[in-house]
Amino acid sequence: MANDREITVEERLEKAKKPGQDAMVLHKFYGGKIEITPKACVRSFDDFAIWYSPGVAEPCKDIAKNPDMVYEHTCKWNTVAVVSDGTRVLGLGDIGPEAAMPVMEGKSMLFKYLGGVDSVPICLDTKDPEKIIETVRLIAPSFGGINLEDISNPKCFDILDELRRDCKIPVWHDDQQGTATVEVAGAMNAMKLVGKKLQDANIAIVGAGAASIAIARLLLATGFSPKHLCMCDSKGILNLSRDDIKNDFRQKWEICQRTNGAGKTGGIKEAMKGADIMIAASKPGPGTIPAEYCRLMADNPVVFATANPIPEMWPWEAKENGVRIFATGRSDFPNQVNNSMGFPAIFRGVLDVRAKTITDEMCIAAATELAKCAEERGIHEDYIIPAMNEIDVFPREAVAVALKAQEQGVARLKLSRQELFDKASFMIKRSRDLTGRMMEDGFIADASAAFQ
Repeated sequence: MANDREITVEERLEKAKKPGQDAMVLHKFYGGKIEITPKACVRSFDDFAIWYSPGVAEPCKDIAKNPDMVYEHTCKWNTVAVVSDGTRVLGLGDIGPEAAMPVMEGKSMLFKYLGGVDSVPICLDTKDPEKIIETVRLIAPSFGGINLEDISNPKCFDILDELRRDCKIPVWHDDQQGTATVEVAGAMNAMKLVGKKLQDANIAIVGAGAASIAIARLLLATGFSPKHLCMCDSKGILNLSRDDIKNDFRQKWEICQRTNGAGKTGGIKEAMKGADIMIAASKPGPGTIPAEYCRLMADNPVVFATANPIPEMWPWEAKENGVRIFATGRSDFPNQVNNSMGFPAIFRGVLDVRAKTITDEMCIAAATELAKCAEERGIHEDYIIPAMNEIDVFPREAVAVALKAQEQGVARLKLSRQELFDKASFMIKRSRDLTGRMMEDGFIADASAAFQ
């Protein structure tokens, strides 16, 4: 078998195109990726007198007397809405609610397979933040949590803040909190590998959208120094002379006030100079960031190029320019720093204790557990965080989140560590086993038939 040195650039590019080519065949073959099936028994048609009229009136009356009983009698306890307006889908931009559906379905599939969480994709035909807020408020009684997804910046910040204040269930924006959680886990272990302390590391963040701002916030909460952090948007480095954002971009202006102790100006090149770690969540590549800029970084540089579907630079380009540790958001390259390692387990933990919100501290607990799981297995340059096929990671992460929720007083239920682990393990294993059995029994068709 050929090793990496023998593989040509053309062969690497062809391999990188393969998931998209297969997706065009398989999405159409299956007609979508998720469906709804009953989970209660139907022993005979008489059972519908229990599940529907007249029997269903009794749990309805019980919930009317005590609204929290909705968690006991219905699927609310394990169901999340994945809500998007399609204005910032992957790296594709504003492609509309219909075109966003494949991503939201994929999100729901990951929720189920990795976290044992049922979820429903809801793509809204409006870009108006007030209408989005009102819609989510109105549907919230049906769900145990809300996952906002692929909503453009800056309105995504206000939508999240407003809904977190108003809703009685946890609302989070995965492009902010989910991405930040996994990036922080990767950064923790990358710094260990290169022998640098968090508080001493210089960080360059390329991109100043929802993900980047949340990454910066969580990095600083974890122990990185604000004076050593430098963020760059499409117009240059964020600093106190940026009058163009002072009045119109509150979150960016806060970054200007807190960071960039060296007073850097310029663009991406200047931001990367002397950086120990560069995290890019910007425009899809390739070539968004010239790989030769990596030579300006400190010794043993770390680069996370996380734009989807194509990273800001290719892994082999980064390595050729001296990068020691390189990560992307893709599953077909080493070091996938992707929120799929965050949101399924975080919501598993949140739902298991019926948490009222998801705090930054809960995200840091998840990141710390993710980093710990990888460290126990033996981190190295191509393995800084666990991968999706490491099934035991997700229950551990869920437990860390649930325990932190209890500690912070935002959980409705109080469960022990062992109870939480057993519950999360059961739910996740059940989902994977169910998929496996459906494939074995033919209820999920053999994918090879799609290519015949």
